[in-house]
This record gives sequence, C-alpha cells and structure tokens, in this order.
Amino acid sequence: MENFQVIDNCLMVKLPEEVDHYQAGYICQEADRFLMEENVCHVVFDFEDTVFMDSSGIGIIMGRYKKIACLGGKVYAINVGRQIRRILDLSGMSALVEVLA
Repeated sequence: MENFQVIDNCLMVKLPEEVDHYQAGYICQEADRFLMEENVCHVVFDFEDTVFMDSSGIGIIMGRYKKIACLGGKVYAINVGRQIRRILDLSGMSALVEVLA
C-alpha cells in the first residue's frame, strides 16, 4: 500500500493514489511508529502517485507536523501535482510544509 522508509534522518512516506479516511488511520499509525522507533528529524511526504486527497490527508500531514516540529524538525512535500498543491494552498498547509520541486 504505502511505503515508509528512513533515509539518513528523514522518514520518507510514499502516499497512495487516494489519500482518504480509509487510508488515513494506517498511514498515521505507521508514520508514528517510525517517528517513535527511528532517529528521525524530518518527514518527507511523496505525492508522486497521489491524484486525490481529502481532509484526512491534511490531518495526516498536520499530525506529523505537530510531532516533528516539537523536535525541531520539518515536514516536506515532494512530487506535488497541481491538484494536491491547490489543496495544500487552500488549507494553509503550504505555510507549514515546504513543497520541494
């Protein structure tokens, strides 16, 4: 389903084609497990395969932002398509998450 991988001190989360309520619980649970068990300073969400995201996706990002920001870390988004970028902008998440080209 999703891929979770720690590279250096970054948790890489490759998101699925659809990020919705059905997927959110699992993604949050797995990401939090990596945050607790690994030496992670930053979280990178990879939207390469994502074509749909609802408010649950915003919740996933916001929750991980709150956890990693307490440790002085950052959240990044990569491979963000036009529609996902629009959702990040409209929700205000683009002020918290650094979108990389």
